Amino acid sequence: SVQNNLITMVYKAGIIAAITELKDRTGSSSIAIKKHMQANLPADKKWLNGMFLNALKKAVADGDLVQIKGSYKLSPVFKKKAAAASKPKKAAPKKKAAPKKKAA
Repeated sequence: SVQNNLITMVYKAGIIAAITELKDRTGSSSIAIKKHMQANLPADKKWLNGMFLNALKKAVADGDLVQIKGSYKLSPVFKKKAAAASKPKKAAPKKKAAPKKKAA
């Protein structure tokens, strides 16, 4: 069960990456997401369609994805979480850059 959760997490991350990279305004279909993930699948990994579908369902249930008809989009809540997670990283380099300006 722990291994299943890990696989689901990997697939969920792949789904989110696919939706982000596909940049479809109306959302990405599960087929488009699947094709994108399969194209980026390491050669040693086997495609597990059941895990992919479970990960999709779980992401919708968790509120990370919004399903519109046959398409999936990142939810506004998830986008806020992602933005909040990336903000500290963006703020850190600014602090490092400030002392250089003072030194020069």
